[in-house]
Amino acid sequence: MKTAVQFFALRTLVRGYALLGDPYAGVMASPPDRDPYPMYEKVRAKGDMVRSRMGAYVTPSREICDSVLRDNRFVVATFDEASMVPITLVQDGEKVVNPVQDSFLMKNPPDHTRLRKLAQPFFTPRALKERTESIRKIVTDHLDRLGTRFDVVTEFASQVPIQVIADLLGVPDGHRETFARWGSALAETLDGVWSKKQLDNLHATIVEYNDFIDTLIAERRKNPQDDIVSHLVTQHEDLSREDLVATTGLLLFAGFETTVNLISNGVLKAFENPHTVAPLAQSPEYAEGFVEEVLRLDPPVQYTIRWPKERLELAGVSLPQGMPVMLMLAAANRDPRVFENPAEFDPTRSNAREHLAFSAGIHYCIGAGLSRIEGAIALHELFKRFPGLAPDGPVARRKSKLIRGALRLPVRANETKRSLAVKPG
Repeated sequence: MKTAVQFFALRTLVRGYALLGDPYAGVMASPPDRDPYPMYEKVRAKGDMVRSRMGAYVTPSREICDSVLRDNRFVVATFDEASMVPITLVQDGEKVVNPVQDSFLMKNPPDHTRLRKLAQPFFTPRALKERTESIRKIVTDHLDRLGTRFDVVTEFASQVPIQVIADLLGVPDGHRETFARWGSALAETLDGVWSKKQLDNLHATIVEYNDFIDTLIAERRKNPQDDIVSHLVTQHEDLSREDLVATTGLLLFAGFETTVNLISNGVLKAFENPHTVAPLAQSPEYAEGFVEEVLRLDPPVQYTIRWPKERLELAGVSLPQGMPVMLMLAAANRDPRVFENPAEFDPTRSNAREHLAFSAGIHYCIGAGLSRIEGAIALHELFKRFPGLAPDGPVARRKSKLIRGALRLPVRANETKRSLAVKPG
């Protein structure tokens, strides 16, 4: 009962401040199906550092966001530290390992550095280059299964990256639907838990994940394979169970959740800009630029939060220790001082890669290279196979303010324009 009252009080407080025009509350209270970019521009009009009544600052400045992300005086905060309602989960008196909250994503040096190094060898440019053709095969195999009407998200955009990351981790076949369900449940809570029902769903999801990964780890200890989990359990025997479960989970969820939304956002951008479809289908190089522009203009991750670990000055503002700063990454990617005509979608933009969609500094996304490869191959091959692809119903958005992407994206293929690049039957 106490928890339910806390959630109600939190929702009421945030919505009240949002109605008063508070920038921090505005982001947190915004409906997930509402276009957030006009709101970001209203924040930009107020300045580079905008004070929130909720005890935080908000910045849409690309320069400031990049500076903070690279400044070791700023640290990440766990969900419990950043939330007004603690959400540490317990099962049978024991803490349940949260694959995001307990991972190196939410840790600071030296723990962050130590744990990130464990997975880094699997995401080097050389390692990713060796996987490129296998990724292309996964993409084309999934395209072969599609009919003339399908849902981009559930039947393609989620299936490809889930299989790619499952192969990397050594996860047996047959778990893709489970991973997608777990990913959706986690994604909905990344910007906070706002109800008892959401908390219960999160708890059930993470308990289920813990049981699954414990079984996988035990199997890989007995029968190691050429995969990340086997590498972790055989080469780093001193790794604690919490670090092992959290690191594996982060790679699993972050490894497909961002890419799912990158692909779905890319399809939507192609529909909004039909002049880009032909070059996207014809040129892999154009597809790479297309992906960078999607990441800039409509990134899967909209914002992040950092805390100063000491009193300091930032852009002329005195920040006390522990004062949260919301870095509006999606707004920074449209900073007119960096990007000319920032609201225009231009896959040939020369400086598109200056976006902050994958963060910056020590927390730069470890899977950024993999996501770029998957996104470019998936979008290129999709429109090469279905050059007449068109919307076939309303788009349903994810129930998150932090993670932006489609939950459902029904489409139809124009049979008269369907590519002949289908495997002979």
